[in-house]
Amino acid sequence: MARSYGPYFDPEYETLSIRINPPRVSVDNVTCKDCTLVKVDSINKPGILLEVVQILSDLDLVITKAYISSDGGWFMDVFHVTDQHGNKVTDNNTIGHIEKALGPEGYTSGILKTCPGRKVGENSMGDYTTIELIGRDRPGLLSEISAVLANLHFNVAAAEVWTHNGRIACVLYINDNCSSLDEDEESRLCVMEEQLNNILRGREDDESGAHATFSVGSTHVDRRLHQMFFADRDYEGGCLEMEIEYPPNSKPDVRIESCVEKGYSVVSVSCKDRAKLMFDIVCTLTDMQYAVFHATISSDGPSASQEYFIRHMDGCTLESEAEKEKVVKCIEAAIRRRISEGFSFELCAKDRVGLLSEVTRVLRENGLSVTRAGVTTIGEKAKNFFYVRDASGNPVEMKTIERLREEIGQTMMLNVKKVPTSAKAPETGGLAKTSFFFGGLLEKFRT
Repeated sequence: MARSYGPYFDPEYETLSIRINPPRVSVDNVTCKDCTLVKVDSINKPGILLEVVQILSDLDLVITKAYISSDGGWFMDVFHVTDQHGNKVTDNNTIGHIEKALGPEGYTSGILKTCPGRKVGENSMGDYTTIELIGRDRPGLLSEISAVLANLHFNVAAAEVWTHNGRIACVLYINDNCSSLDEDEESRLCVMEEQLNNILRGREDDESGAHATFSVGSTHVDRRLHQMFFADRDYEGGCLEMEIEYPPNSKPDVRIESCVEKGYSVVSVSCKDRAKLMFDIVCTLTDMQYAVFHATISSDGPSASQEYFIRHMDGCTLESEAEKEKVVKCIEAAIRRRISEGFSFELCAKDRVGLLSEVTRVLRENGLSVTRAGVTTIGEKAKNFFYVRDASGNPVEMKTIERLREEIGQTMMLNVKKVPTSAKAPETGGLAKTSFFFGGLLEKFRT
């Protein structure tokens, strides 16, 4: 039998052009008095803009302006960034990470491809199993999910939970802390998957596409949540009971026009400014197989204006009204998924199995629904954040907030980040004291 051979591809070939023309990164704190300029020049490649924006977003940097150009095979961008407090980026560790991740070492070593974390500097989660869940949202669902994990002795090392248009998407990183049961870990994982699927489906006749799966790979968690919602077609809407989440002033204005002389479709976005807005839009365009050739980003106070000159990966522009309508709906959905109004708080406690289950049970018993949540483990400390609302969609009453502080604050550090404007401040002023104490504690964990 004749032996056949396929073509040989040198594994070093993929990074050859980068090694010949390495990217140049500059972090400039001199040119502008109120922000830091991050300049990136490199060979253009598919998805490069998303990779750069992802690095800046994971550092919790605020992009106030940006100018993007990637014609002629070369990628050139300038980002005006500040920290969360509106100050220049002066921390040497942060600057060093930007230069390393966006420079030659980041591209050739695969830093941009393999880093699934949300923040730089957090301890590694070690060996973990990644679970993805998506289904129809309902009050108390997160509590039921976390109870299953706790009962099977799985610890939630990290998690991100989003809700939108009556749907919920979660990415959970779990550790098995029950060493005495190592031999039946596989069977417990099977039981967990079955129980989570039953919870997500709710009713036997529920055909909404709910499922729980084990994930393979290390896709960036925020990008993965966008992908899960996109595959779930949440942008089609149609869930009236969830409209309360998005007040009228947060509705984004997305328009698509044609730039005939240059052969681009122009996507213009005007909306309320917020953290990671550019990441969410660029992520959506990239996953819809559109390439960004030019872009201008600016924020003026509470408002943001972004303009993208795009083509499909096959070189075509958006011609049909159906294509344009789909892009508009998907960008609107991407923006709204991360919008959270109303009451939010953070918790800090010693990490342990069942911590998330305990907190979400208290929320459920107080008639609160979780609209967004995140779990981070730093050493032996777990830091969780929650955005919640009344189960009926109404603002959380102050007496409920006080009750939460009494029930949860006895064993954990509770920090109220945002109180609904309709709620009246308590006469005791206890919330302010709790927030001050916890804020100081958080600084110790960051150092």
